[in-house]
Amino acid sequence: MFAVIKTGGRQYRVVPDDVLEIGKIAGEVGTIVQLSEVLVVGGDTPVLGAPTVAGASVAAEVLDHKRGPKVIAFKKRRRKNSRRKRGYRDEITVLRVTEILTDNAKPTKGPRPKKEKVVAQEAAE
Repeated sequence: MFAVIKTGGRQYRVVPDDVLEIGKIAGEVGTIVQLSEVLVVGGDTPVLGAPTVAGASVAAEVLDHKRGPKVIAFKKRRRKNSRRKRGYRDEITVLRVTEILTDNAKPTKGPRPKKEKVVAQEAAE
């Protein structure tokens, strides 16, 4: 089963366990967020929205908030000694899709437990 979602003015085709980098959304790292703008729910019988599918949403776990690569906007007017250099970095949220929900269902899966670091016990003995 797949879904096409819309967030931040862009559309993404997602399946469970996909990892996405999208524009920054609210949510603490490790929490589950619901993305409600679902345009298509695919599978055996695809459902097309007009413009969105009623009662459908995508649950995703917030993995990280970070900044994207630096983008340089350099403008130059020749023979005028006129130059402008500007740069920026987009704010990005990294998500892992946990499940695709229909019929106004609530997420059943919680965030994945964090892996604990294994301390070398043999070195202590």
